[in-house]
Parts: sequence; structure tokens; C-alpha cells
Amino acid sequence: MASPDEITRYPASASDEYIASRQKLLEAEFALRNQIEEVAKLRRALPPGGIMKPYKFTEGPTDINEANGPIKETTLADLVSDGRTLAIYHMMFAAKDGSPCTMCSAFVDGLNGVGQHLAHRINFAIVARAPIGKLREYAARRGWTNLRFLSSSENDFNADMHMEKPEGAPDAAQLPGLSVFKKDAEDPGKVRHTYTVSASFGNNTERGLDALSPLWNMFDLLPEGRDKKWYPTDDYIKMAKE
Repeated sequence: MASPDEITRYPASASDEYIASRQKLLEAEFALRNQIEEVAKLRRALPPGGIMKPYKFTEGPTDINEANGPIKETTLADLVSDGRTLAIYHMMFAAKDGSPCTMCSAFVDGLNGVGQHLAHRINFAIVARAPIGKLREYAARRGWTNLRFLSSSENDFNADMHMEKPEGAPDAAQLPGLSVFKKDAEDPGKVRHTYTVSASFGNNTERGLDALSPLWNMFDLLPEGRDKKWYPTDDYIKMAKE
């Protein structure tokens, strides 16, 4: 039985067999929690990353529902100019694509939901290869009002970050990922890379970005688990009319 100061995680009708199994699972969950914290500690202990090139992106008005202009030029240094950490989600939306990867869209749905909370602490942006007009049009139709969108259509940022036709996957027009950057401590005019994670761990193994998505974390709590055949689509998503 649970000790008086422990939260009970099952109803009164639970069998002794269930209670014993649940307790064993709780121990494994606690060990996983500790491992997650240990990995986060190792991530924070990484040595300084490389200095980034002075990339220039294109960006529209803050309100995604406004007209596409005026379009302005935003540098990577601009994105860290206030001294806060910058996180960028690399969205799979190639220049010739009519819409982004539906899995990326599902990820960005979740990020948009917490966009205002992210903005309270860090600088956060979605970067895609698609031209800024096409990117903003889709974002507006999708209802992504809490995020900042930048186009890398005129620079090599995606390729340099190995999110575009990377070595080992030359046929991949775009790949998803998340990268983190900081203003350089010695030269405030420069930007330093700190961390990047992609969906693939290599050797045909995925789940590198799962921690960012409420979808997979929720599905993992279900008795049937995640359906490996399930893939998000836009078919059931309500989008604004063109």
C-alpha cells in the first residue's frame, strides 16, 4: 500500500496485482526522470559552440494576419540582441512546397499553443526555406498567431545547420530540428551556437524531437501506446479560408 505522504495513482478498485505493477512502473518512471535531469545537466555543460555566420533572414509584420508587407531584413544577431537565448525550430517547408510537412505542422501547432509563454523567457522563431510570403500565408491560415516566422530562402542557414540535403541524406530537401543560440560573451555582435537536435538519432532511429510534442507524450500514456502507422495530416485541421 502507498505510504501516507505518497500520492495514490489508482482507484480503490485496483487489484493487488495492479498496485504492485504500478509501483514497479513508478520506480522506473522516477529513474527516467532522474536520467532526463542528468542529460539536461550534460547539455548545459557543453563547451562553447561555434560562431555563426552573419545570416540575413526575411520577415514580415509581427501580426501574422496583416498583409505580407512591409518585408524587412532580420539578422541572426538581431534575434539575440536583447541578450536572451534564441531557439529556432527548423520547419520542413521547401521553397517549391505548397505547404509544410504535416508532422512539422503538428509540432508547430503545439509550439504556437505555448508561444506566449516561450516569448516571456526566450526569443523563439520558426525558420523555413519557403519564401516569406508563402510561409506567412500558410501560418495565417493555420492560426499560428503566437510565433515569429523567418524565411531563410536567401541564405545558406538550413544547409549549414545540416537541415537541408545533409551528408548521409542528400535526398532530403529539408529536415526538422531545433537549434539554440546565444550572444557571444566576448563579442556581443556575434552569435554562438550552443545546441542542435534533430528528429533522427541516426541508424534509422527517430524520436529526437518527441520531447517538444504533446502528441507523442500523450500517446505513450495510453494502453495501446503510439500507433506507428498514424501520421498527422491537414485533413481534419480547421484552417482559415484563403
